[in-house]
Amino acid sequence: MNPATSSLAWPEVLDPDGIASPALLLDLGRVELNLGRMLAIAGDPTRLRPHLKTHKLGECVAMQVAAGILKAKVATVAEAEMAALNGVRDVLLAVQPVGPQALRLARLARRFPEVTFSAVLDDADALENLALAIRAVGSPKIGVWVDLDVGQHRTGIEPGPGADLLVERMQREGSVIFRGLHAYDGHLGMADVVERERACEAAYGPVTALRERLESRGIRVPTVVAGGSPTFALHARREGVELSPGTTLFWDAGYGQKLKDLPFEPAAFLLARVISRPGKDRICLDLGHKAVGSEMPHPRVVFPELGEVEVLGHSEEHLVLRTERASGMRVGTVVMGIPWHICPTVALHQEVWVIRDGVVKDRWAVQARARRLTE
Repeated sequence: MNPATSSLAWPEVLDPDGIASPALLLDLGRVELNLGRMLAIAGDPTRLRPHLKTHKLGECVAMQVAAGILKAKVATVAEAEMAALNGVRDVLLAVQPVGPQALRLARLARRFPEVTFSAVLDDADALENLALAIRAVGSPKIGVWVDLDVGQHRTGIEPGPGADLLVERMQREGSVIFRGLHAYDGHLGMADVVERERACEAAYGPVTALRERLESRGIRVPTVVAGGSPTFALHARREGVELSPGTTLFWDAGYGQKLKDLPFEPAAFLLARVISRPGKDRICLDLGHKAVGSEMPHPRVVFPELGEVEVLGHSEEHLVLRTERASGMRVGTVVMGIPWHICPTVALHQEVWVIRDGVVKDRWAVQARARRLTE
């Protein structure tokens, strides 16, 4: 949904004076709305394995668990620990554990025996490293999923003969349990939904062929974890597939501009202030690289209340904009925007301010922005 034409009123903060900027705000009503829409698309909470890398918040994990979502996907061991601490009972680490990460995951599995921990793997050496860690720690068996490259060419093994051999090796390794296939198609973010659907079907075809090939040989494939936020609704049509959207809980300006077919609303906002007016048509905000994800070209933030703006400069602590509204904005004026990419933006903030109906209700620590909690 285009953030500038959201079906909801632009959120306001009735008393922003107590919020030091730059700050990240969550509109709790919008988060709840997005969670409800995730459940509606999935049809059943047991089909959802949402990615926690977007929000990194124990409170949001608890909201999902309360809605019946007891599975999660994570990017770090710290996120896995956060999930276990907040009631998730099935946690998949979606980054292949190498080096000491395998030992950390095994220690976590020993500490939380009531939680099923798993990891994606695309390499026999990584499988051996994980098995050694499990035996060294004396943890329960850890689940393993074959990470498939379905076109992104970032991680994963092609869903061909090499994947068959890796599954067979997993089945022979007594320290792990083969749980299925992981097929992340994060490269399929086309704005045109017909083009996206066609590309999604083409990317998923070899996964179906691999599953059928394995099962024809008596190797059961319990399930497939497929897709991310852009292809969430497409994979929801399939049977035997778990769905792992992440950004859908908060949404952002990037997906809002591109994926207008999806029914989610921006729920996370940046609060900044005018800290200088270096020209009659210019303002400088305290919204530098250290407060908003900046790995992409501008716009890195969308300001619906400002209309058209031109970015003149962006550095560690400053964002300089040219806007026709500059002359009417005093130093200290509050400006709110929607981050283009919410996931790295959350990781830059120590806490989020939680609002409902414009009133600040709480502050939540961004727990898993740390690389290590206790394990």
